[in-house]
Amino acid sequence: MRWIGFSRGLIGPSSGRLFLFFSNEIPFRPFGGRARRHVIAELRVNDEIRAAELRVVDPLGKQLGVMPRQNALYLADGLGWDLVEVAPGADPPVARMMDYGKFKYEQSVKEREARKKQSRSTVKELTFKVKIGNHDYEIKRDRALRFLTNGDRVRVRVWLRGREASRPQLGMAILERLSSDLAEVATVDQPAKLEGRNMTMALAPIKRPARSFQDVDEGSA
Repeated sequence: MRWIGFSRGLIGPSSGRLFLFFSNEIPFRPFGGRARRHVIAELRVNDEIRAAELRVVDPLGKQLGVMPRQNALYLADGLGWDLVEVAPGADPPVARMMDYGKFKYEQSVKEREARKKQSRSTVKELTFKVKIGNHDYEIKRDRALRFLTNGDRVRVRVWLRGREASRPQLGMAILERLSSDLAEVATVDQPAKLEGRNMTMALAPIKRPARSFQDVDEGSA
């Protein structure tokens, strides 16, 4: 009789059956029973796993060693966990015991949060002329202020026409004036630089720490 040993127990065939000896170190799944469900292409779960041998990791992240696929499935099933092939390219592939339904739910939540952050932050663009009047400048400055307050980045472009291209300091003066006027709400994300006939600069909103309950109480006192 050949036994396969690892730090948490022993698995071995005897008269065509597998006997499993557990210790208290491997957690049981509270409601038991591994699910046999449709599996997405990226990960193989339970009976979808094809590798003959697997390096098995328990739900706590501890390695249980290399064992035949059937033994790994039997172990996971006995503990009530799904067996998920998390690193199919390894030699041998790595499989981890986990609650696959909970894992997929947590992944979908993370993806939704990432998409929300991407959609919230966009890049707005404003164009100035070198000979812009004070009134027009203030309108564009206020528009940039509104974008930044909403959490958007702002790309500012100063258009240099004709002979103005030989005097980029004119465009630089406008960009410095704008960054100074918005210093309380924005930081320079990309310093001013000359791109052909344009002087460009990028501004990003300043992330302010959330006020604590203590700050609110002190402010209202």
